[in-house]
Amino acid sequence: MMSEIFDYYDEQMNYQGTALRSEVHRRGLWHQTIHCWVMQKREGRCYVWFQLRQSDKDTYPDLLDITVAGHLSAGETIEDGVRELEEELGIRASFSELFKLGEHREQLEGHVRGVPFIDRELSHVFGYASRVPLASLELQSEEVAGIFEAGLDEMIALFEGRLDAVSADGMVTCCSGELQPVQRNVRATDFVPRPSSYYSGMFRALAQHGLSV
Repeated sequence: MMSEIFDYYDEQMNYQGTALRSEVHRRGLWHQTIHCWVMQKREGRCYVWFQLRQSDKDTYPDLLDITVAGHLSAGETIEDGVRELEEELGIRASFSELFKLGEHREQLEGHVRGVPFIDRELSHVFGYASRVPLASLELQSEEVAGIFEAGLDEMIALFEGRLDAVSADGMVTCCSGELQPVQRNVRATDFVPRPSSYYSGMFRALAQHGLSV
């Protein structure tokens, strides 16, 4: 597998050059990612999808996360990031079908297999309205262990501290590689640690979009 190469930037996001992914994280260099929150509107209710990260992921294994997300490789544009929908979920979409939710600067420090890393990302955050059911998705087995959905109103309340847990329906990959339905109660602490305002803010933006369609 070839090593990934990223464009990196200064704090004002002025382009500086390219570097290996490992160097970018070792030196804490700013780079770009794309986040895409998938929503669905059914019978007047809006739902948001979120993924379950695989148990062997280098960072945050077994936690719930953004529906799909990924780094932009060297030379890629934001528009190229739409490929993540197909790679992780099997959804073929064009960039024009996405709607902008905002930008998010993230700085995280931790360890990957005992090696310290500093992750500084500018994330371009989008939404996408899906018309297909969870059961029809093709999950990327190396990245995604399952996919869940819950009502947007409940998820907003969860990250604003008005609910302790929310019931979510989902599909997980079983040992045969097929998807099987599951249900679980999710808490804010089950998600990749980010400011609660990130989650509640993006969910409110998704809900607002849902009101307009």
